[in-house]
Amino acid sequence: MKTILQKTSSFILSIILVCCMLPVRADAAYEIPGICQVQTDTGVTGTVKTLDYSYNRNTYFSLRDIAMLLKDTDKVFSLEITKNAISLNPGSTYTPLGVENALWDNNENPNLSLRRNEFKIGGQKVFYYTLIMALPSGDYDCFLMAADLAMILNVDITVPSAGVLRINTQTPFSLSPAVLEQAGYFYGVNSVLTGDATTGELYYQYQADTAYPIASTSKLMTCLLTMDAISAGQVSLEQTATISEAVQALSSSDDGVIPFEAGQQITVRELLIGALLPSSNECALCLAETIAGSEEAFVQMMNQKALDLGLSQAVFFNCHGLPSYTEDPIPAKRQNRMSAKDMFRLVSYLLKVYPQVKEITSMEEATLPSMDLEVRNTNPLLRNMPEVTGLKTGTTNKSGACLVTSLAADDGIIEHDLIVVVLGTEDSIERGRVSGLLARYALQVFSSGIEEPEAGTISGNLPTNADAAVDWILRTAREQQGEI
Repeated sequence: MKTILQKTSSFILSIILVCCMLPVRADAAYEIPGICQVQTDTGVTGTVKTLDYSYNRNTYFSLRDIAMLLKDTDKVFSLEITKNAISLNPGSTYTPLGVENALWDNNENPNLSLRRNEFKIGGQKVFYYTLIMALPSGDYDCFLMAADLAMILNVDITVPSAGVLRINTQTPFSLSPAVLEQAGYFYGVNSVLTGDATTGELYYQYQADTAYPIASTSKLMTCLLTMDAISAGQVSLEQTATISEAVQALSSSDDGVIPFEAGQQITVRELLIGALLPSSNECALCLAETIAGSEEAFVQMMNQKALDLGLSQAVFFNCHGLPSYTEDPIPAKRQNRMSAKDMFRLVSYLLKVYPQVKEITSMEEATLPSMDLEVRNTNPLLRNMPEVTGLKTGTTNKSGACLVTSLAADDGIIEHDLIVVVLGTEDSIERGRVSGLLARYALQVFSSGIEEPEAGTISGNLPTNADAAVDWILRTAREQQGEI
């Protein structure tokens, strides 16, 4: 069995270095045009136009140019591109426009915006960031990052030499976070962690013991306490809650997501959906008031639950993850904090005790009948990977963009919950890309059994099943509190 470093280091370096080409022009531009020589394992070679978005080597590749090079391979795909939409159909023959694999016109200096254009693969909507450019013919081309293309086509991409990209159509996508770390890929991220919540095994971690602001991923603790209250018979999913003036005020603020008015009635189920899918801060506040009577009392419950679970790096100031100000003359601005390892422990417990939460977090969209309102899930990976079952996004200026992802994986005996925690990326673009890479890595390790050197585990003695995993979490918590 090959090790990860032996198998995948060349691919990962290609993601980091992406084609060390010189731009056609060196002058600063929003998009810097360039070219790269792309080879396939079938021997086809051609020029592919590139756009470096804002920075050198932050490179996006022409999909039309690559489609032309792959048209006689097992990874052939057709394209339909409009002003703001892309349709990529694997296995379909590409129809050339006659402009593929040509050099940039010297007069071209595209100034396009990177956006989440409508993107379909095989008719299914996905979320990838792209650049769409109008061609002189009136047609359009789309530019996509190499890492995203590798994940979409399930191919290995390497950089055999400077200015050359090689697409290995017969080799499936794989990667090594250890090589990514060595290349500096995680320097722009606060921390990451991926592992199996069912067994407690960690596959990879980076700065996972340090606490960082966690923004709206805080709502996972709010969800846990809500499920505890339901389990205890304190509230029910169909019980109605009344919107308070405080909830209305938050709804009307810049951080409001769902428009509420004091006195409105809404069910606990709808509040959970609102908090977990569109990340409604006001829904989280209403849950806190409904369960504990006040947000202050609920926050005490959150911190006590963190202690009970042994989340030694966790501290909560509110129920939703927004910045929290003190009442001092010079107010302190505080944010909920947690380490990636503590987040893994929290999620492991949540999914073991209340697996039905995934019935909510796996929904791409839902309707709140009380509001006659449709809401959408903010988790981009739900559209990109069928294994994804949740869980929660979060963003503030201090925390950066965060995402906690759960994936279903079956070993033939039981279904496992794989977890990816990504805290503090620069923006939602990188949040989705880093999480997508690590999610595929988690599935890769689960299915292949490839060992990651020095990957580490939460404990020296790993629990071997879900019950043992939760027992281990609770036992660790009691040990840390001196109870046993």
